[in-house]
Amino acid sequence: MTYDEMRIRQAWPYEVKIAHAKRVAEEFIDKVYAGIEYGGNKGNKYQAHNVHISVGGLDSITLLLFLRKYFPDVEIPAISRSALEDKSIQVIHKQLGVQSIPGAKTKVSILRDYGFPVISKAKAAKIEKLQSLNEKTTFIHAIMTGDMGAQGNFEHSEKIKLPDKWIELFGGLHADHRPDLKCQCAPFKVSAQCCYWLKELPADEWAKAHNSVPFLGLMASEGGQREMGLTKNGCNYFGKETVRSCPFAVFTRQDLLQLALDLDVPVPKIYGEIVRDSDGTLRTTRAQRTGCAMCGFGIHMEKRPHRFDRLREDNLKEWEFWMYRCVTDPETGERYGWGRVLDYLGIEWEGLPGALPGQITLEGVL
Repeated sequence: MTYDEMRIRQAWPYEVKIAHAKRVAEEFIDKVYAGIEYGGNKGNKYQAHNVHISVGGLDSITLLLFLRKYFPDVEIPAISRSALEDKSIQVIHKQLGVQSIPGAKTKVSILRDYGFPVISKAKAAKIEKLQSLNEKTTFIHAIMTGDMGAQGNFEHSEKIKLPDKWIELFGGLHADHRPDLKCQCAPFKVSAQCCYWLKELPADEWAKAHNSVPFLGLMASEGGQREMGLTKNGCNYFGKETVRSCPFAVFTRQDLLQLALDLDVPVPKIYGEIVRDSDGTLRTTRAQRTGCAMCGFGIHMEKRPHRFDRLREDNLKEWEFWMYRCVTDPETGERYGWGRVLDYLGIEWEGLPGALPGQITLEGVL
């Protein structure tokens, strides 16, 4: 669908969206069990005998209970890389019988071998290339300036270009492309590969082994690559390499929280409670969104208390490990963690929220 069509559907009444989600899920189940043609080519048929749901935080937990309510006779196993989630989410997974699957790599090895996930998945992938001397000059120039060169008909693309504020922090190896900026080299590596190794590859391998395709609790209203992918490919997608269903694609956050209340979904502690403000708006009293304990995507946009503050509140030892000593600097041998990353990005983390700079540190709370 187009972005305008997505906006129209996101404006549908709540009851219409629920009915739509039911139809989307039913169509997916019917087509998967019957076998579907993909790519518009006759004879290309994808036959799957099973469907499953990939579970993470509150959104997909809500989808799990939605599917169990409206499709009680369909066997839909729930799988998760539960070990990556907050401890309170892991508790709910166990209560709901979600199967925990192993990962391809550990969180520590991802940070050590590839780098820290910061800003966003798309921007981290570009920064990862800027931190390498092995990328093609034309591609580096496009990231640094937006100028596409001969291969891009000498056009300019702001979508490919990294914003100047990030180029200044991470473009030091290729500063000659932007002499107008004071480009630096960060004292840590950046990578977008964490999701692939920690979640996507393990889930894909489980699906392949069980001849199954997934339901995902994604919503276009979350923005970024999710919005682009769901708008382009729709709620149900039957491709040559990928088959998946996102019944909540047109939902807003308000729809999701209302459905969680209607289904009496158990809310993990990290989210707090679902409450309704005086203007009728629903929200969770703690985290609005969650992810892996070592994920920093979007942290620069969070107000305090941010995700790392909540981690300190819930698990001080784990917080200390991720902030101070999860990685070893290969040049100096120094142990460091997210603290170095957040300091470089100008994000407060060490003093407790509301304290004066330097007033309360880790030593003050241990």
